[in-house]
Amino acid sequence: MSSDRRKFIKQLGSTIVLTSASLSGFAAIEDHERRLLQAQKRYSSNDKIRIATIGMGIMGFNDTNAALTCPGVELVGVCDLYQGRLQRAKELYGKDIFTTNDYHQVLDRKDVDAVIIAASDNWHSTIAIDAMHKGKAVYSEKPMVHYLSEGLGEIKAQQETKAVFQVGSQRVSSIAFQKAKELYQAGAIGQINSIEASFNRQSALGAWQYTIPLDAGPQTVDWSRFQANEKTKLPYDSNRFFRWRNYREYGTGVAGDLFVHLLTGIHFITNSKGPDKIYAIGGTYFWKDGRNVPDVMTAIIEYPETKEHPAFQANLRVNFISGEGDRSSTKIIGSEGVINLEDDQGFTIHKNKMPVAPGIGGWDSLSTFPEAMQKTLMDNYNSKYSAADQKTPVIPGVTYNSPQGYNSSNDHFANFMDAIRTGKPVVEDAVFGFRAAAPALACNESYFQNKVIHWDAENMKLV
Repeated sequence: MSSDRRKFIKQLGSTIVLTSASLSGFAAIEDHERRLLQAQKRYSSNDKIRIATIGMGIMGFNDTNAALTCPGVELVGVCDLYQGRLQRAKELYGKDIFTTNDYHQVLDRKDVDAVIIAASDNWHSTIAIDAMHKGKAVYSEKPMVHYLSEGLGEIKAQQETKAVFQVGSQRVSSIAFQKAKELYQAGAIGQINSIEASFNRQSALGAWQYTIPLDAGPQTVDWSRFQANEKTKLPYDSNRFFRWRNYREYGTGVAGDLFVHLLTGIHFITNSKGPDKIYAIGGTYFWKDGRNVPDVMTAIIEYPETKEHPAFQANLRVNFISGEGDRSSTKIIGSEGVINLEDDQGFTIHKNKMPVAPGIGGWDSLSTFPEAMQKTLMDNYNSKYSAADQKTPVIPGVTYNSPQGYNSSNDHFANFMDAIRTGKPVVEDAVFGFRAAAPALACNESYFQNKVIHWDAENMKLV
């Protein structure tokens, strides 16, 4: 073992707790170690990856900063439809950085190798396809499409252009999710039968009532370009521009923003291609601010038995006015235990296994029988099952925490940059990304049409 690796493992020892006799593999840790050691490499000017970000809202700035944690990555330019964000980009990244309100000007630049697409959801697919045809590598924020009908076309564009394309849902790069997957695949919770996953929020910002700048208006916002691909043109509206997630014309609601994260993690851990039946209900119960998407939504999603997994049911929920406070959870429930991922930083496994004996007495019909019958039944039971068979097994659980300061978004971008440099597959390609996005978008279809949506996950189409 190299000294660097010993130092790394020693460092992890104080930040990761692993307690279970069944734990043996450390593939997730070793993969993270490889990326840390890769980060120490020095890159020449010929090895540099030059990026540009299209859409400099909250995710645009956060994605840009995460990308710049990768060695050998340089920001060339940014695009946004609000002038103030272009000014802010120059303040943060240098006055000489290229800025524009026309994404085509970014794609036309020869010095741009890759683009981050963090515009409103309704522009994701259009810009991604244009970028791939321009020879750019693409990192597309989730969901990769606004409508189900866009998915196969975007996949086709990637396959035809052979462009490096990765969807920005970082759970597939999280070492916590990788370790959870290892343990799940090793049978740590027995046979899966259901999943309960949710996001709770309790704040105006969490419910997308983002701050609007004082100079917001047609003079600082390119409103016509923002709604260029909309059939119905509306007068300028600051809420629709700066809080676009609240409007189905530009965003995909809680399903496209948050269900897709839950589904990404679920599909990654279970190797699922997706469900075959989706039904969602919800409503706008608290944030009556003009939004036309729900602030509370619940979905029941059915996964059929496949070669990858047994049949199971998933219950997804988002609540934007939850008295529980800000909290997320994904509980993967099996016949012998539960994996509970509170976020993408760690998880616990609680194990419970039935005894061999089925049980007798207690909350049972035994006491309703004649006394002689009870005695005979008890004698037969005790002769058939030993004391060990009658005892409920006690199995230690597992607690896993990522290293202090760990950031899965940084790892997700590191994987993207590795794919650009080496040609190896990305960790979340267009097919995986669409298979995660499609059931989320189908939740919107179910909600607005008030019907069950049937989905062919293998062929990625409505039934």
